[in-house]
Amino acid sequence: MATDIRTSELKEPVDVAEYLFRRLHEIGIRSIHGVPGDYNLVALDYITKNGLNWVGNCNELNAGYAADGYARVKGMSAIVTTFGVGELSAVNALAGAYSEYVPVVHIVGVPSTLSQRDGMLLHHTLGNGDFNVFANMSRQISCAVAPLNDPHDAAALIDNAIRECWLQSRPVYVTLPTDVVQKKVEGARLKTKLDLDFPPNDKEKEDYVVEMVLKRLQEAKNPVILVDACAIRHRALEEVHALVHTTNLPVFVTPMGKSAINETLPNYGGVYAGDGSNAGVATRIEAADLVLSIGAIKSDFNTSGFTYRVSQLNTIDFHSHMVRVRYSEYPGVRMNGVLKKLVDKIQTGDVSVHPGPVPNNDIPHSEISSPSPTITQAWFWPRLGQWLRPKDVVITETGTANFGIWETRFPEYVTAISQVLWGSIGYATGACQGAAMAVKELDRGQRTILFTGDGSFQLTAQEVSTCLRNKLNPIIFVINNDGYTIERFIHGMEDAYNDVQPWNYTSLPLAFGSPASEHIALSVKTKDDVEKLFSDEAFATSDKLRFVEILMEKDDAPQALKLTAAASAKTNERKE
Repeated sequence: MATDIRTSELKEPVDVAEYLFRRLHEIGIRSIHGVPGDYNLVALDYITKNGLNWVGNCNELNAGYAADGYARVKGMSAIVTTFGVGELSAVNALAGAYSEYVPVVHIVGVPSTLSQRDGMLLHHTLGNGDFNVFANMSRQISCAVAPLNDPHDAAALIDNAIRECWLQSRPVYVTLPTDVVQKKVEGARLKTKLDLDFPPNDKEKEDYVVEMVLKRLQEAKNPVILVDACAIRHRALEEVHALVHTTNLPVFVTPMGKSAINETLPNYGGVYAGDGSNAGVATRIEAADLVLSIGAIKSDFNTSGFTYRVSQLNTIDFHSHMVRVRYSEYPGVRMNGVLKKLVDKIQTGDVSVHPGPVPNNDIPHSEISSPSPTITQAWFWPRLGQWLRPKDVVITETGTANFGIWETRFPEYVTAISQVLWGSIGYATGACQGAAMAVKELDRGQRTILFTGDGSFQLTAQEVSTCLRNKLNPIIFVINNDGYTIERFIHGMEDAYNDVQPWNYTSLPLAFGSPASEHIALSVKTKDDVEKLFSDEAFATSDKLRFVEILMEKDDAPQALKLTAAASAKTNERKE
């Protein structure tokens, strides 16, 4: 009776599930990834009713990867799983999103509040009456947890979770009990848009930090800018671009920061990754007397095995939670505001500018002069840069593709997606599906292009099926180099545990139910084959899914991968 009295007091009552999905629609999400299960089925009915598309993935892990890829293109994403068995399958992907600052709303359909109260022995439980155990697991990889057990606070919890997901750029965890899905909340709240603006820095503290940065910048004789992934994830690119254009300083990116900067700019210098850097880059950066490091993530794979040689005495670090000038830290000062004020205060002639190296997509002379028709890593990645087009979305798996793409200079407005820090094998194929869905929704004439190895592809190959089901048309390049190449270079070059079963890759679209007339599948085995493919305008602009197998040698890898793998092997062998 109490519920009825409360509902009658609502101005515009709406169901909890409707409120949730309308809020997701409000922030720009149009597709929901996930897998159905009996604890989320009634909630799924609300998706299409509220202007959203249900993707329907082949498993929850793939759905999590896809949600990650979708969010990196669209800004934010959502995934729906079921209690226990479903949500745990997605945990690896959500942990990767947490690690790499990707905002994903994870909605879990859970047993009714009555069943939980009574500790019922239900399926998908551990059989011990503990209904919080899975939420406690996900709490470690979520920036907010919203148990929607009571309609009294459900709307507020939903709003807070979505806001925190956006502001912290990390996953949030929302549980939706079966008996709460259709309970009523105040729909009038929906008339007020969510406030997604970053809280402003303390003005006095921000002004002081700006003056400190400006002073160091004016004193420097040879400054440079280095942009990393958190500049992308924490939405500081507008301020970064303004700084790059205003100062005209040489600007570089890290592997995780690839595509953060327009690589056609005359002051773009290439990729810095310590010993694995593009030609001339390490020398230029390590000789600088000031490095403006924006959004740095100094992980092993992002630094070619911790081979950075930049002193903190010559560094100013800009982050979402603080700014560090040399060894002085200023917590609570977000980089966005500091960078904006810095640009406003810089005057012509304030900054000393010495040009850096100019990267290109020239194929190494040794590859040009080689009579061998074999497709090599050293030849392919610069050649790819000549084929890519503005606005392409390029996904690379952690492996030869991710390290190879360092040698590819992008045209303007390219979006690069990779998972350098978390590095979960198979990520890229799932992320490709999500990215392709986001690209389809944006409808800006972009291409979605995936590069993944055969070993990685075998983990999540089912997402080709999901692409076909949703009429997506990515270009998928599977590098067939006979197994787990990055693992071979770390340990076990010839060992059986790094082998995989050879597949008939080009037959997979057919196996997944696509008529031959509705996709393109082919295999390229030589450099001439690649040249013919890259000169084929019909292939480049087709609206069909394109699936390409590229044959490469199993003992061939980008130089940066070899260096990083060797460093990783040494790290693994460390002893007391």
